[in-house]
Amino acid sequence: MTAHPSHVRPAPEGPRPVLARITPPARPLGPWRFLRTVVRNPLEAWPETIYREPHYTSEFLGTSSLFVMAPNLIRRVMVDEADAFEKSEVLRRALSPALGDAILTADGARWRWQRRAAAPIFRAERIRSFVPAMIAAAERTRDALAAGASTGNGAEIDIAQTMMRTTFEIIVETMLSGHGRIDAARVEQGITDYLESTSWVFALTLLRAPAWMPFPGRSKAERAKSYLRDELLRLAGEGRRNGTEGRNDLMSLLLAARDPETGQAMDDRDVADNLLTFVTAGHETTALALTWAFYLLSHHPESEALIAAEVEAATGGGPLTADHVDALPYTRQVILEAMRLYPPVPVVVRAALRDVDLDGVPVKAGTPITIPIYAVHRHATLWDEPERFDPARFAPEAVKARDRYAYLPFAAGPRICIGMGFALSEAVAILAVLVRALRFSLRPGTLPVLKQRITLRPADGMPMRVTLR
Repeated sequence: MTAHPSHVRPAPEGPRPVLARITPPARPLGPWRFLRTVVRNPLEAWPETIYREPHYTSEFLGTSSLFVMAPNLIRRVMVDEADAFEKSEVLRRALSPALGDAILTADGARWRWQRRAAAPIFRAERIRSFVPAMIAAAERTRDALAAGASTGNGAEIDIAQTMMRTTFEIIVETMLSGHGRIDAARVEQGITDYLESTSWVFALTLLRAPAWMPFPGRSKAERAKSYLRDELLRLAGEGRRNGTEGRNDLMSLLLAARDPETGQAMDDRDVADNLLTFVTAGHETTALALTWAFYLLSHHPESEALIAAEVEAATGGGPLTADHVDALPYTRQVILEAMRLYPPVPVVVRAALRDVDLDGVPVKAGTPITIPIYAVHRHATLWDEPERFDPARFAPEAVKARDRYAYLPFAAGPRICIGMGFALSEAVAILAVLVRALRFSLRPGTLPVLKQRITLRPADGMPMRVTLR
C-alpha cells in the first residue's frame, strides 16, 4: 500500500469513473479503412489483440510489421539487441525535417557522440540547479489562476494550454536564459502546426509514397518547420557570439559541450537541432503528463487531497523548495500513473538492420518493429485492472515486483529519454505548487478524445474550472 499523510485517508471507493481511452477494433482493419484511421488517429488502428497477446504481426499492402508487447521481447529490442535496430523510416520522415540530425533522430556514431556530449547536462546535480526556476514558473501560473479563481464560482481554463505555457516558460528559462527574446506563442503554435502533419506522413510512408508528396496541411507544416529551425539557429548563433562564461542554461552547455572520447564540439546547426529537440520534446511531453494528471485527479478528488496534504506535511506550511520536490513520493506516483494510462509518447518504432531472433520470434532485416507503449501500459497480462487509476502501482515494493519493461514512458535501453530526470522533477514541482493552492474540476460531461500526433494529446483541449483550495 502507498503511505499517505497521517491526517488524510483515501475516500471510500464509489462507482468508478469512465475514463478516456482508445476503443480498439475487434479485428484488424481492411487496408483502406486502416489507412483512413491512421490519418485520423494512428492509435485507433491497433486491433484489440495488441492489448492481450505477447506479439502480433500486421500486414499492409504486402509489408509485414511486428508489434512486440511482452517485456522480454521489448528488452531484446531496446537493450539486448539495440544495435540491431535503427530509428524507423516513418519517424525520420516525420521528425527529421524539423529536428535535423539531433539526438532524437540520429543513429549510429552521430547519435553516440551527441549523446555523450549532452549527457553531463542532465546529471542529477545539474537538474537540481534548474528546480528553483521550475518552482518559480509554477508559482506564477498559480498566482494567475488564483486571481481568476477568486471571482464568483471560479474560472474555466484549458489546462492543456496552461500547462503548455508553463512548461514552455521553464524551457525558455532553463535552456535559453539570457540568449535573446523568443516568441513563445509563435514557437508553440509552430510546434503544434508541424506535429499536426505527422499522421499524413505515417500514412504516406505506409504507401511508400515519395517524401515530396503533397498532403493537406503540408504548406502550413513547412512554414512552421522553417520558422522553428531559423529561430533556433538564430539563437544558437547569438549564444555563440555572446559567449557562455558563467551561464547555466542548456544552450550555453550545448555550445560548450565536448564529446569526452574525441573532443568533438557541436556547430551552430547541431546546437540548434538539439535545442529544438529539447524545446519540442521537453515542454510538450511534460505538459501532456500534467494535463492527463489533472484530468485523472478531477475524477479522483481523494488523490488530489492526498497530494495537497503531502505538500503541506513536507513543507511545514512554508514555501516549496528543491529539497521538498525530492520528498513527495505520492505526488510522484500520481505523475507516473498518469503516464501509464496516458503516455505522452505512446509508441516507439524501430527497423531491423539485420535478421534477428527475439526469443524465438524471427525478424527479417528491414522489418518495422512497433512497441505500442499505450497498449503495453494497458496490457491484460501485465497490469491488474489496467483501466483503473491507482498511484499505488508505483509504490517502491510494487515497482520492484513488476518487470522493468512493462512500463516505458521514457523508453528504455541506450536511447532512454535523456531528459527523464528533468521532466519528472518539473512535473512534480508544478503539480505540487498548483494542487496545494487550487482545485481543478473537469467541465461536466467532458470525455476527452485521445489523439496521437507523435505525442498523445486531448483532441479538443481539457476544459477545467479552477477554484481556491
